[in-house]
Amino acid sequence: MRTDGIGLITGQIGYAWNAALLYVKGGAAVTSNRFDILTTIGGVGLASASSTRWGGAVGVGFEYGFTPNWSFGVEYDHLFMGDANNSFSVVNPIVAGAVNRISQDVDMVTLRINYRFGGYGAPVAARY
Repeated sequence: MRTDGIGLITGQIGYAWNAALLYVKGGAAVTSNRFDILTTIGGVGLASASSTRWGGAVGVGFEYGFTPNWSFGVEYDHLFMGDANNSFSVVNPIVAGAVNRISQDVDMVTLRINYRFGGYGAPVAARY
């Protein structure tokens, strides 16, 4: 199985103190997958299938601003993609009509460095 793409539609709520933010998140997830049935000798492809699956997502994260414009974050997400029946396209008549029930859960860790454009402190206000 190969996951070609992942999308998240989530909301988050958290607690900030000084330059740190701790948060939890939840929402929907979508994955694009490709499944292949290969022989054990030589890895010859017998059948393949692809699918787009929707499921739920939960996660937790931490972000810390180490300068006024730069921050570092780490986040863990678990995607509950459930079970689905997949019909494999026939490359070899030996496996014609192959249907398999495939379960999928995804665990992701994201590390990021962010730069916030703009000046330091409060926004500029016009004075008359």
